[in-house]
Amino acid sequence: MFIEPGTRHTKDRGTGWIEVISGSMFSGKTEELIRRLNRARIANLNVEIFKPGIDVRYDEEDIVSHNKNSIRSTPVNMAEEILLYSGSCDVVGIDEAQFFDDALVDVVNKLADAGKRVILAGLDMDSNGVPFGPMPHLMAVAEYVTKVHAICVNCGEIAHYSFRKSASESQILLGEHDVYEARCRSCYLEGQKIQKNE
Repeated sequence: MFIEPGTRHTKDRGTGWIEVISGSMFSGKTEELIRRLNRARIANLNVEIFKPGIDVRYDEEDIVSHNKNSIRSTPVNMAEEILLYSGSCDVVGIDEAQFFDDALVDVVNKLADAGKRVILAGLDMDSNGVPFGPMPHLMAVAEYVTKVHAICVNCGEIAHYSFRKSASESQILLGEHDVYEARCRSCYLEGQKIQKNE
């Protein structure tokens, strides 16, 4: 479990930091993001939360985990909008970071440089096993990176791949258990092989 660093010293030092929560589908990324944001609120910190406008799977505004835990957020279409809406908050939360444009890296650096704690959650790889959107760069600049894992639906081992059950060429395909499965490397490769032979 991630233990938050002291959050009060940022005002004295003038700088914040970046935390990235990454992993596959169904690994608990959003659950962990919500947990950290709720703890920041318990500490009486001013929290602003954002998500990409395209993610309307569970709710148009709320961030909702697969376990149905939720927290109010502001949907935005471009990373720069986060700078406009974050104002004088202490903590900025961002879900589904992989869906944002590459400007997100610059945005979160500016927020951290301005003394804010920035917490992001997102898929580290797409369904082809390729690093997803700005996530590799975000993990590189972050002070803290937490990689969470799911359980493989085929064999029960630790999973870190998001296997797409449908044959879509698009990198972005919103879906849940109807479209994706969490799989270990072996079961992921086996599934990829079967799809290529169909």
